[in-house]
Amino acid sequence: MCIGIPMRVLRIEPGHALCAGRGEQRRVRTALVGEVAVDDWLLVFIDSAQDRLDAPRAAEIDATLDLLEAAAAGRSTETEAAFELPSRIGKAQLLALTGAQCLP
Repeated sequence: MCIGIPMRVLRIEPGHALCAGRGEQRRVRTALVGEVAVDDWLLVFIDSAQDRLDAPRAAEIDATLDLLEAAAAGRSTETEAAFELPSRIGKAQLLALTGAQCLP
């Protein structure tokens, strides 16, 4: 499984950017997102930027990754996810999210 990491651009190089996020720095390919600027947020998979993010979306993804990390480590957390898990969604709402209609 590949998880996208939100990373902030620190420095620009031709075709690449030095980015920081989640306690690390990476040299990231930027070919798929075009020109970037210092302080832009990118969604990075391995060492390639796949999408541009705004700061609030980057923070939301970071918070979700924190929750996943805590769950994987067996730590409980007081923080609630900013979304409903599929296991907590009713059948009609889940069907609506998939574009299906609820039959009587």
